[in-house]
Amino acid sequence: MPLYQQLEEQLYDLIATGALPGGTVLPAERQLAEGLGVSRVTIQRAYAALRQRDLLASQGRKGFLVRPRPDQVHPGMDRLKGFTEEMRELGKIPSSRILERSVVQDRSISSIFGLPSTAPLLKLTRVRYGDDVPMSREVAWYNLKAVPALEDGDLSGSVYAFLAEVGGARLVSCEQSIEATMPTNEECRLFGFDEPVPCLLIKRHSFTQEAVMVEYVEGLFRGDVYSYRLKLRS
Repeated sequence: MPLYQQLEEQLYDLIATGALPGGTVLPAERQLAEGLGVSRVTIQRAYAALRQRDLLASQGRKGFLVRPRPDQVHPGMDRLKGFTEEMRELGKIPSSRILERSVVQDRSISSIFGLPSTAPLLKLTRVRYGDDVPMSREVAWYNLKAVPALEDGDLSGSVYAFLAEVGGARLVSCEQSIEATMPTNEECRLFGFDEPVPCLLIKRHSFTQEAVMVEYVEGLFRGDVYSYRLKLRS
């Protein structure tokens, strides 16, 4: 393993275990290079890799700061639940900020629902927070033909609760996929990343008891915060 990667992994382990807690200032590149007896390029590459993993922030001539990291969450995937319920189960206070809410016609999204291309859909883009920390950015589309009340309903809280209590369309099942992706510049800004950090893209198709598809959502979840758990039985 190249020297810079060895140093990167050693520093990563120290940060991950808390031996270098958030707020710790690491030595400047020249100082650390002289102390370890390696080239400055080695230190530059190690620090750059850790910055890309969103573990360090540059402090100019003062060196590099270990970024304070939000608490990791480990939600289970044993049943269908919305973000609000998930955060409450994890002991966090959920909140949302709506970035876009509009009624749209979208041929490609309508085809996912199996609807005509002119079918009205509610598009809802939100940033979801746990204890005021941005956890995910979600873009969701809802079938207004199945639940007309969504168009003018109060969606500032849990949409799943609204569907069950007001819309008469409780969601009971879903098909879900998870893939790795990199955030866009806008998503980095929303999450407060200095450099792009790998994230989890979760795509979900949600259905009622009558097998009517009501929701399609693409949620980008922070890879530095989320670690999903699954229970498998034989």
